[in-house]
Amino acid sequence: MTDQVRQVPFGYEPPVESRKGTLIYYDTFDTVFEEELDQARLAAERRSFAKLVLYPLHEQTVKRMFGEPVKPYYKREDRLHDWRKHSGGELVSVEGWEGKRKKYTPIDAALRHLAEHYPAPYFLLLQPRTANLFASYDVFPEWITKLRLLLTKEPDELHPRLEQYRSRWDTLDHTSS
Repeated sequence: MTDQVRQVPFGYEPPVESRKGTLIYYDTFDTVFEEELDQARLAAERRSFAKLVLYPLHEQTVKRMFGEPVKPYYKREDRLHDWRKHSGGELVSVEGWEGKRKKYTPIDAALRHLAEHYPAPYFLLLQPRTANLFASYDVFPEWITKLRLLLTKEPDELHPRLEQYRSRWDTLDHTSS
């Protein structure tokens, strides 16, 4: 750390940061369309987040979590970069950490990585089935106290832990009105 002397006028107050926090969109992005990405960007702007982080999952992670095939990681990531260039601007970033790892990454490891690199508070944007799956993991009670969930829509069935922590999550539909 360097000691720099800066001169400011008497009574100067630094401007208050109007944007804070990170909205993390954790998804496969295999079936997410531009309208849904635009909806996430609008939610980030409305809530004055400093960043909207798109976190695409590697094929191995999707296979372990959902047991289904997806398009190759690089194709999904390229599509997100193209969308970002056309509509996201500086608010949106695409996190490529899981692509560099090239293997299964537990959600706990992904959240620790994101917490190290982006400003708090954290909101995790999830599809309903991913939210139910996350709620079934042992690390859920630890993480739900550190972040809030934002679901793309109301789930048809709620995991008992999602019901237990009902005050820690909301839906995009509810917040957009």
